[in-house]
Amino acid sequence: MLKIYGIKNCNSMKKAFTALDAQGLAYEFHDYKKQGMTADKLQAWLEQAGQDLILNKKGTTWKKLSPEQQAYALQNQAQLIETLINHPSMIKRPVLETAQGLVIGFDAEHYQQLT
Repeated sequence: MLKIYGIKNCNSMKKAFTALDAQGLAYEFHDYKKQGMTADKLQAWLEQAGQDLILNKKGTTWKKLSPEQQAYALQNQAQLIETLINHPSMIKRPVLETAQGLVIGFDAEHYQQLT
């Protein structure tokens, strides 16, 4: 079964839910704003995809951090994980876990290829 992570009211999430439902694909949803995230899960994602794909630098939450906080988080993975746990809106969304690996962000064509 697919597992999708994100924030329920996010526009990208709504598109992802619609695409998965249209294909009749079963999935479990984890709202990381309400349910939180574990350091182990974030560590695994960072190892699989890297911080450039996991971290949402375009969002206001990231931009509200001071340049020093941003630099420290980017240079220290433990600090980055702590920052993402404390500010889950800085995690790109959606993050879809599939048998083939992670799909980060919504791409309609990529979602159409899921089985």
